[in-house]
This record gives sequence, structure tokens and C-alpha cells, in this order.
Amino acid sequence: MSILSTEKLSHSFHDRWLFRDLHFGMQAGDCVALVGINGTGKSTLLKIMAGVMDPDSGTVVSERGIRVGYLPQEPDFAHLNTIEDFIYSADNKQQQLIKDYERLVESDNYDVDELGRISDELTALNAWEYEHQIKTILNRLQISDFDKKISSMSGGQQKRLALAKLLIDEPDVYILDEPTNHLDIETIEWLEKLLTSGNKTVLIVSHDRYFLDHVCQEIRELDRGEIFQYKGDYANFVEKKAERHLSQVASADKARNLWKKELEWMRRQPKARGTKSKSRIEAFYDLQDKSKAPTEHDKVQLKMQTSRQGSKIMEIEAVSKSFKKAPIISDFTYTFKKGDRVGLAGRNGSGKSTFLNLITKELEPDSGSISKGETTVIGYYKQGGLDFRENQRVIDVVKDVAEHIDMGKDGIITASQLLTQFLFPPEKQFGMVSNLSGGERKRLQLMRVLMLNPNFLILDEPSNDLDMDTLNILEDFLERFTGVLLLVTHDRYLLDKLTDQLFIFDGSGFVNMYNGNYADFKFETEEKLKAEKINKTKISEPVIAESKHTKSKISYKEQIEYNNLEAEIEHIESEIATLSDKLTQVTDHAELSEIAHKIEDLKLELDNKSARWLELAELI
Repeated sequence: MSILSTEKLSHSFHDRWLFRDLHFGMQAGDCVALVGINGTGKSTLLKIMAGVMDPDSGTVVSERGIRVGYLPQEPDFAHLNTIEDFIYSADNKQQQLIKDYERLVESDNYDVDELGRISDELTALNAWEYEHQIKTILNRLQISDFDKKISSMSGGQQKRLALAKLLIDEPDVYILDEPTNHLDIETIEWLEKLLTSGNKTVLIVSHDRYFLDHVCQEIRELDRGEIFQYKGDYANFVEKKAERHLSQVASADKARNLWKKELEWMRRQPKARGTKSKSRIEAFYDLQDKSKAPTEHDKVQLKMQTSRQGSKIMEIEAVSKSFKKAPIISDFTYTFKKGDRVGLAGRNGSGKSTFLNLITKELEPDSGSISKGETTVIGYYKQGGLDFRENQRVIDVVKDVAEHIDMGKDGIITASQLLTQFLFPPEKQFGMVSNLSGGERKRLQLMRVLMLNPNFLILDEPSNDLDMDTLNILEDFLERFTGVLLLVTHDRYLLDKLTDQLFIFDGSGFVNMYNGNYADFKFETEEKLKAEKINKTKISEPVIAESKHTKSKISYKEQIEYNNLEAEIEHIESEIATLSDKLTQVTDHAELSEIAHKIEDLKLELDNKSARWLELAELI
């Protein structure tokens, strides 16, 4: 039985139906990915199902008491002042108690009685684990300054704040629109584990294929107002979609041929129309709809040429850059070579964007030099998005760069022809940019960058808001691209497919150069951690290893030690239990900290004595 579903849902946008009489159901525990090209209505459908937008017709039905959490592409924080105002809900008693508790312990002179009262209430509500969970989520999403004004935060910070709030509230249904945008790879991997624990019900719109494969068991495609369902991973979806597309194209071709014949019949003398068969007229209009199905050529075409590249491309010599005395890049040197395909990796704020701004001359280094070859043509696709005026038409955005574009072997084409190749039909070309969806604006921005025929291409989070089809075509284009590629992305699939070298920023100024893609780097890192763990275990148990090889019998002294250890272990376990109970009764913050330290020391002593007991037990 569905816990959230739609009934005969219909909605239009600018006099165009996005979908009509749509049914979409979610059962408890479903993890579903919603995909489709930009402008098909994915975000609109999510908003309607989340209850933040009303449909033109139809209804959304949910099980009684179901709480739906919604993460929009661009969160709206109207009427909210600080981070604290947003994170802690006024109607959630646990959250308000945690908020008061944190405020008190952070103040220099707090009321001991008040702290005790709040601690007692948190204990009574079993909320200490919830308090730890909130801290974990906020730390992972790099949210710390609760007094910070939301209006002063960047778009990426606001998106992370909205995601944190949704995860803290733990809704029954998670509806997430591009949740991985503005997250680094480590945080995405943490989010995957969070969403796949506890049998959560999740509906996601995302371009990140690895993320979808790890979280979702089913993919649903919204295509020309219809939903098509595919069980399994993204690779299975691509295969099944190709089969469906071929079938649709064949059916559309047949419908067009028959429609042409029926069109002649419809055009006959007006006096005969009164006697025309009503069913045949209805069949004619049905054929007309079917003949508008996709054709083989209904996709973005990337055929831009690459400018000739000389022997000198770009040389970076001992470059350093700091902000407020904090080093971002320290003494970095590299000479770019023909065919370099470099991925930039590292946590948010570690220096990747600063590095891009340095090599594009938007920032000057504190020391060192960056020199570009005379034939190097940089194309820079920025994460920030497309700059445009509210009253600007789509075609004017292109003409601002060039009215005619050199396509190399394919000759010279007009701005309008290029827009058509990028799936902007005439009616959209002469419409306002402000009416385009977020993904369509990204596609237009990408086209403007490629128009320059760059041979040094910098892509900063190109997958954000691009639909899957456009992203697949971009990948094919980049695989054939003969110039230098510099890629910043949290999309692990893109890094693996398009790069063979990584610049890894650690946040302290050091940039580690790694030969290989992200999958190689991840594997090597995990293997090193395993090896380090094994070595630590060997070092901590030298006595055990020695006793196995040199002793065959236990001595009288060791027998006495073995007997005493059993009693000592029991005593330590009892003491830990007593102190743990005391934690829930003490209100003084300093005393709480002292007890916690004692427990940690006792646990360490317990581990050592238990290891020795096991060693002696094995000898016996």
C-alpha cells in the first residue's frame, strides 16, 4: 500500500503541459530515483508531492500522520534570521531542550540549577543520543556558527543547512532535489550510508550515478509527461531506456506515415466534414500526438572544434596563496602537458576554487608565477552559473559571444542553429532566459564556454543541475576532447571516467599529485589504512606473539596472575557501570567531563587486562 501517491495529477508551465493524469506511488522503504531531461517537470513533481506547490488538477494522497521532508534545489529562508532559528524547531521539545543545553554549557557563567533541570529533562526524554546525532550531522555538513546570519551564507552553505535540518528532523519520507550539489565526496559517501540505514523511504532527483546506485533500488523516468519504471541500477536503466526509445521511434515513424494519409482525408471538401466519422476524427488527433514522439536526432549535439595548441601550455612555478594568514596553496609547481586530464579533489574549502581562480587570473598569487602559452585558449565553466539580465532573450546571450560560430569541418553556423543543436527550439531561443529551468541555464552556459573553441577546458562542478542525457553526451565529448582538461566535481563517476591524474588539496596548503583516477586513490587509501591497523595490532601484542612461539606451559606465577585477573576485570567493569550511571545524575559540567575521562581510562585498563587474560588462557 502506498504511503504517498498522486491521483490524476496534472500541471502546466507557460501554457505547456508538464504531465497530465499522472500516477506516482511510494511504499514504505522505497528508495526511488527520478530522472529525465531538463524542463520535463521533475522538480515541479517533487514540490507537489512535498506539498509546497498545488497542482493544476489532481491530488496528492498520504497515509495519516506521515511526515514528509523536502530538500529543494534552492532553499528559501524567508523570515528566518540565524542558523539557530532554522535548525531548532519551536514545536520540537527535544530540539528546544538541546538548544538551551548547548547555550548554557557554552556560556561562561551558567546557572547550575537550570543546567541540572535541562539535563534531567533530556535524560527523561532519552534525548542524549539525539543530541549527539544532531552534532554529528552539523559537523559533517560544516555548520558550526549558530549565530551566523543566513542571508550572509553562500548558495552552497544554504543548501547544506537545508539538508542538515531535514536529516535532523528524521521525516517518514525524504524528498531530495539534487542533494549532492555543494557536497564534497567524503560527505556524499557519509550521506549514502545515512540514507540506506533504517529502511528509509526516499525519492531523489540527482545526476550522480554512483550515489543513485548506492541509495536507490529503482529508477523512474519522467519523459513527455509519462512515468517509466526500471528496477535495478543506472546501467540497467540506460540499457532498458535505449530499447524503449528505439521502440518509440519506430512507432512514431509509423504514426507519422499514417497521419499524412489521414491528413488528406481531413482536408477534403468542408461540406463533407459533417458526415465524417467521429471515431475516425478522434483517431486522427490521437495519431497526431503519437507522431510527435522522439526521433533519433532529438538530443544535444556537441561538435565544437579545439583551437591549435603550441608546445607551451601553462607553467606554475612555486605559487602560494593565503587568506587571513591561513595557507590555501603553498609552494605549488606544475607544468601542464598536452593531453593532461586532471581532477581536483579535496573537502569543501580546501582550496580547489582558489586554484582555478589563480590559473584564470581572477586572483593573483602571494608569491610565485603562472605563465600561459600564447596559443592556450581557456574555457572556464564556473560553478556560480550563467550571468544574464532579466530582460535578456536566450539568443541574445549567445550573440553576445558571436553571431556565427566556426565548427571546423562542419563549416560556419549561426547562433540560432547552434542553439537548436543544444535543444533550444525557436520558441525558446526568443524567450527570456529567466523562464528557463536551472538545468537549461546550465546547458546554455556550457554552450557559451564551448563556443570559444578552448584547448584548455576548466569545468567547475559541470554535473550540477545538468540532466542525465546532456551529462552523458558531455562525457562522450570530453572523452574525445584533445586539449587539457581540468575537472572539479564531486561526481565520482565523472572523475573515474574522465581523469587519469588527481591534485588532492588537504586544506593546509599542500597539494598531493596522484597518478590515477579517484577509484584508484580510494582503493590505495583504504589498503593503507588496513595495513596501518594491522601494524598497530601487531605492535600492541608483542608479548602474545612471543608466548605462542617460546612457551609450552604456564608457570605457577602466571597461574596466580591469571586467577587474579578475573577478579580485577570484574571490579573494573563494575566501576565503569557505576560511573556511567552517575553521568545521568550529575549536573555540573566540569564534573561530567571528569567522570567521562575516568571512564575512558578504565576502559583502556580493561582492554589491557582482558588482552593479558586471553594470552594466559590460551597457554592454559
